[in-house]
Amino acid sequence: MTETYAPVPDGLPDEIAVAPQRAWPAVSVVMPVLNEAPHLAASVTQILSQQYPGEVELVIALGPSRDDTDRIARELAAADPRVKLVRNPSGRTPCGLNTAVRASSHGIVARVDGHGILLPGYLERAVSLLGSTGAANVGGLMMAVGVTGFEQAVARAYSSRIGLGGGSFHVGGAEGPADSVYLGVFRREVLDLLGGFDEHYHRAQDWELNHRIRQAGGVVWFSPELAVTYRPRSSWTELVRQFFHTGRWRREVIRQHPDSVRARYLAPPAATAAILAGTVAGVAGAVADAPALHLGWLAPLGYGAGAVVAALAEGRDLPWRARAWFPAVLATIHLSWGSGFLFGRRPGDPSAR
Repeated sequence: MTETYAPVPDGLPDEIAVAPQRAWPAVSVVMPVLNEAPHLAASVTQILSQQYPGEVELVIALGPSRDDTDRIARELAAADPRVKLVRNPSGRTPCGLNTAVRASSHGIVARVDGHGILLPGYLERAVSLLGSTGAANVGGLMMAVGVTGFEQAVARAYSSRIGLGGGSFHVGGAEGPADSVYLGVFRREVLDLLGGFDEHYHRAQDWELNHRIRQAGGVVWFSPELAVTYRPRSSWTELVRQFFHTGRWRREVIRQHPDSVRARYLAPPAATAAILAGTVAGVAGAVADAPALHLGWLAPLGYGAGAVVAALAEGRDLPWRARAWFPAVLATIHLSWGSGFLFGRRPGDPSAR
């Protein structure tokens, strides 16, 4: 690697500066896993075959899985000394990440999930960007790939502006500073300085940490070349649960960090509230025979028509099964997120999970 000097981000202390790099620095990959038996071996194999010029270790934090995840992880660790296993009794992602970081050895930390597949050259490109940009964290695209028609519809929603609202790590964009990125490759000194991932956040811990990095004067750098394959939820029930909790924890990020709010985060709860209010008005109009209240039906009907039209336009190149699922998938994502944002229990409530 050519000798480079990484500038120190404004607001962060001098000690996080990277020394002149005369060799490729060692990288610790950290991976929290829970019930990842279908994907774990493929994910680990892709990490270990990165052909990164420097040393690489992989620390897997094992949650209390109900499938064969632990057995597969033990076999992978026995087959390659670069794999280290640690326990994460809570099973929660931020706890697993922090446990794995504490057990890791190196000054650069790359986060990977148990169902993520790194593209070839990912680690080399990420480390190069850390050095050339001086960023505290670099990352790229969540490249969702589905197999069934339902999964393909979900994958398209993830990568569409009408699905998740247009964040660069979902839809792509020019390389440069960003609010957040998918997964991330961090300077370890920054994680240590900021206290790592906030374990209060069962979800959205990546958004929250990237916000704190930027508050401290660090840079979060997006590059579309840093793509990671992501397997979307495979059932409607799983999708509802995922986005209900996504909405609930996004509300918590906004509550603790009001300056993190963006219009795209508020669109799902606004649509959900309008649909509920319109439906209540329409039902009340029918019961009370009040024609003016019948106009309330325009909200759910208008949203439904808009979702269908948007899905037809955005999904015209999808296979027919995915096209058939796409309007329902869009509505599920929007309204589950909105319902979680509006009605999800406050974190800290013993009944909230």
